[in-house]
Amino acid sequence: MRPRLTIIVALGVALLAACAALYAWSPAVALCSLGSALAGFLAARLLRPARASEEAERALSETRPPEATTPNVAAAVAAGEVPAAALLEVTMDSMREGVVVIDSAMRVVALNNSARDVFHADGADSLGARRLSDLTRNPAIYSAFAAAVARGVRAEVKVETARGTDRRVYDLHVAPLRQREVVYGSDVRGAVGVFFDITRLERLERVRQEFLSNVSHELRTPLTAIITFVETLEGGADEDAANSRRFLSVIRRNAERMHVLINDILELSAIEAGTVAVETRDVRLASLVAECFTALASRAGERRVSLRNEVGPEVLVRADARRLEQMLTNLVDNAVKFNREGGEVVVAYERGGGRDRVTVHDTGEGIAPEHLPRIFERFYRVDRARSRALGGTGLGLAIVKHLARAHGGEATVRSTPGEGSAFTIELPARQESWKG
Repeated sequence: MRPRLTIIVALGVALLAACAALYAWSPAVALCSLGSALAGFLAARLLRPARASEEAERALSETRPPEATTPNVAAAVAAGEVPAAALLEVTMDSMREGVVVIDSAMRVVALNNSARDVFHADGADSLGARRLSDLTRNPAIYSAFAAAVARGVRAEVKVETARGTDRRVYDLHVAPLRQREVVYGSDVRGAVGVFFDITRLERLERVRQEFLSNVSHELRTPLTAIITFVETLEGGADEDAANSRRFLSVIRRNAERMHVLINDILELSAIEAGTVAVETRDVRLASLVAECFTALASRAGERRVSLRNEVGPEVLVRADARRLEQMLTNLVDNAVKFNREGGEVVVAYERGGGRDRVTVHDTGEGIAPEHLPRIFERFYRVDRARSRALGGTGLGLAIVKHLARAHGGEATVRSTPGEGSAFTIELPARQESWKG
């Protein structure tokens, strides 16, 4: 086997091992494999002809049969027609992870396209005699590479980059590049760093932490009230019949609040996990709205809020009837709770742009503009004290949003302080409706 082919085979095996390790998301093994592959890449890059990439492209095009739609890369490599460095460089540039290779003098030897995105660097200005400190001023990145070169140790650090409003978080793994046979001095000839983009994971972790914190807080409040009144009853207050009934009423109310909260949490978790099946069919919207009004009539009567159904009896929408009723009930219930005493709640329908829109209007105090972008978030409340006093869990609007998206639609809100709010459920229109 020719020396060139031997190098290519070795590089290919190392690269395949790296890809397999990355697929299994084992950073330690992946970094070792990438280090092996990039060590060969570094050697090949330093030894390859100046126009290796152009030669590789020309060789691939020459080996492509006239009727073929893709080049036969394996045949070209086996025949030695494609330079190993060019093939490996193309492979590295297709990776999602950013890869940076430096030499023992902390000069940048190679970096792929993803790494250029990390540093917001242009290809022409990223290599040559530039030092790593010229590419980035981030001390965590520089220290990790310096430790690998100076002490031959691996390093793992979390780094953040920002460009305007675009903030990215990376898990950086750096390993030294060593030569096989040490002739004299240190065997470290450079270092390779791999940047794993964990921005989305960090965002999800932050959401998870906020969710747990909110759940703990929401459960602690009614649980504290229950424990307090139980201890009061145990202390002898049960002998007073009037106070006993009042305390038991408070305990029952807080237990029901916990029950509703837990049900909403389980419901929302199932919807977000995609385990809730949405079975759409033609639904007569006016009848569904009337059922929601019937269920909430007593609550509306307590606040002297009138309910008005402006949906025509002929209107049909394509939706899961039970889930649409759940969305409407949540919106109408909120519209009643946060309305002015003696106000009005109106449910209306319109069609346009291939969408069916069901809107719940109220005549309440409205919502300030700074709250609108977050109004559908879990546990987000404009007025926390009032919401808890009225029995809200802070999950109703989040459930509406996720159920609307499960239908292929969306939930939106418009509001003017002092004039009320309008929450809209958008659903894909029935085929027969928007054709005409």
